[in-house]
This record gives sequence, C-alpha cells and structure tokens, in this order.
Amino acid sequence: MPILTTQSLPDIQAALRAAGLDGWLLYDFRALNPIAQQVIGLPGPLSRRIFVLIPAEGVPRALTHNIEQGAWRDWPTGWGRDRYSAWVDLEAWLGRHLSGRRVAMEYSSGDAVPYLDRVPAGVLEMVQAAGATVVSSGELVSRFYAVWTPEQLEAHKRAAVHVARIGQEALRAAGDAVRRGESIHEHDVQAWILAQFAAVGLETYAPPNVSVGAHAADPHYEPSAERPVRITRGNVLLIDLWAKEPDGIYADQTWMAVLGPPTDRALEVWAAIRDARDAAIAFIADRVRRGEVVRGADADDAARAVIVQRGYGQYFIHRTGHSIDAGAIHGSGPNLDNLESRDVRTLQDGVGFSIEPGIYIPGDLGMRTEVNGYINGRELLITPSEIQRDLLVV
Repeated sequence: MPILTTQSLPDIQAALRAAGLDGWLLYDFRALNPIAQQVIGLPGPLSRRIFVLIPAEGVPRALTHNIEQGAWRDWPTGWGRDRYSAWVDLEAWLGRHLSGRRVAMEYSSGDAVPYLDRVPAGVLEMVQAAGATVVSSGELVSRFYAVWTPEQLEAHKRAAVHVARIGQEALRAAGDAVRRGESIHEHDVQAWILAQFAAVGLETYAPPNVSVGAHAADPHYEPSAERPVRITRGNVLLIDLWAKEPDGIYADQTWMAVLGPPTDRALEVWAAIRDARDAAIAFIADRVRRGEVVRGADADDAARAVIVQRGYGQYFIHRTGHSIDAGAIHGSGPNLDNLESRDVRTLQDGVGFSIEPGIYIPGDLGMRTEVNGYINGRELLITPSEIQRDLLVV
C-alpha cells in the first residue's frame, strides 16, 4: 500500500509547511530509490525516470513516461499526472514546477547518511538547474516512511518473543552437546535455529550468525558446512539471529554465552558491552520521557563513551544501531550512528532501531549484545521484554 494517499496527504503537507518547505520531490529510476517506490506505491521498478512532487499546498503531481502508463492506474484521478518522452520535456516540466521552490529529496549532504542518499548527483544538478533549492528529506523519511503501524508493532513484539527464546535455547543446546562430548558445529546450530523459525511461522532473509571463539570477533562472520568449525569448551559463543512474521517487522537480537567457566577477560568485555547498551537505552528513554529531541548520533556517542572509558574503544568498530523499518531490517530511518555516518536525524515517534554495541578483538574474542528499541510517544519500548543481563554459562 502506498504511503502517499488522499488520507495521508494532509499530514505530509502539514509537515512540509512546518519545515518551511514548498514540497517533497520524489525521484526514481530502475528502483534506485526504494523510499520513493514505497511512498508512491509503484507496482515495481520502472525503466524510465519518474518524478512526483508533493506540494505543501495543492495536489501532488507526477511526471511519467509515455510508455509506462499502466503502472499509474491507481494514481488518484484528482491529482496531476503529466507525460513525457523527450528529455527536453522532462527538464521543462522541472522548470515549470520547481523554479524558486525549496524541496526535499532523498539526499544527504556529503553523503553523511548513505542509507538516505538515494538521488544521483546528476539528478540533483538537474533539479538545481531548474531553479530549485534542494534539502534533505531525512526527517520526512523518518516520519512517513520508517514508522511502524500498530499492527506492525504487535507483529514485531510477537516475533521478538520467539527470537529471544530460540536464541537462548540454541546457546543452551550447544552447551549441553559439548558437555555430553558430542560433536556439534556452528552450522549445526544455525540449521537448528532455521528449523525453529519455520516451526513457529517466522521467516528471514538470511541465516543467523553462529560464531565460536575468535570467529565472534568478525561481526559479519558466516558459518558454513563447507568450512565446519566445532564448538568446544572454553570458548565464547555468539548467536545473532533475526526473523519476522510474513509482512511483519524484524526482531533482531544477539545472545552471548561461554562454554564452561568464563575468564576474567570475557567477563570484563561482557560488562563493557552490557553497560554500553544500557547507557544508550537510558539516554534515549530519559529524553523521550521528557519530550526532548534525541538524535541517533547522540545515542551512539552515549554507548561508545562507556566502551572507550573501559579501554576497548578501538575494538568497537561499527555503529551502535541500525534503523528497522517495514522495508528492510537495515532500514532507511534514523540509525544510532556517529561513527560510520553522521546520522543527526531525530528518533521520532513510531520509529524502530537496534541497539547493539560490540567489542571485537581479532584473533581473541568478540562479543555483542543486541536488543531493539521503538519510540512509542513518551516511552522507549525495548524488545525482548527481558534482555540479557549476565553472560550465560552453558
């Protein structure tokens, strides 16, 4: 279902006026811009350039190519729809409708937020040459694209219950097998998790990450039956798993255990990432409760400061969290990131994200703890409802 409808148009236009914008200009070509695809509600990638202008006043207007009219059959009849074949007509349309106007596009100055930067430089130049001033649509994307519906929130919460249970059971099952002297490998646990997802009706875009020992120091490690690695006593075990109901919102979690008595080093690293996670949660929750603006970059700083203070700053090599939206598990909404990108977008009501600080010491060990957050009015909702406090010993 498109985000832009006759029902949602007044809210979008009110947001444009509040931001001092004349419009939101959506552009797409061969699905380069999934945000535009979803806002407009196109049935699939089109092979020619399209523009849709949502004005702060009046009705939206689309510029469509003559050979691809079938895709617009559901465009409201009261809205404008123009056609073009020649590039001169396309550029003339831009000039007529954009000259002297301040419009938002999926553009991030200096590519500060690549998850938002969906408009090619040449298109940006063309729009500017038409007389428009272009600003980032980042806050509009957060408010109208990245937000969850109440139904999606409930689907996420149901998935989170299953994901938490399966993750913990997988750690304990691996520990039980090792104690019994059985041969169990990373990919065996991975296959077990996938079977559990299927049994409860969850789906995933990729298999979970099951990493033992030094493999856990690779945040994107992938176990494989072609390169079997046995899970053995004395190692840490990291399980990163994500799943959703069909048409639901992903629950994305990481659970940690140690096989046998933990070392002082393992306990120290675990305490650092747990406390960093809790610092980010407290930071966001406090500002949301008081109705204050909270930015993803600031939440990243709050978590990172803990790990830096503990002496492991150089080993925290990724952002604290990523957007989770209906379009993707790594979505286009605000991230908790002031490391990989400068994401100063606000965590608005209705957006979801992961909170997942980690420490990765190459050749030694890696640990991560991951929960999900959702801004629900003046409340920060965390899933799962019971998060990992202590390093599991299995």
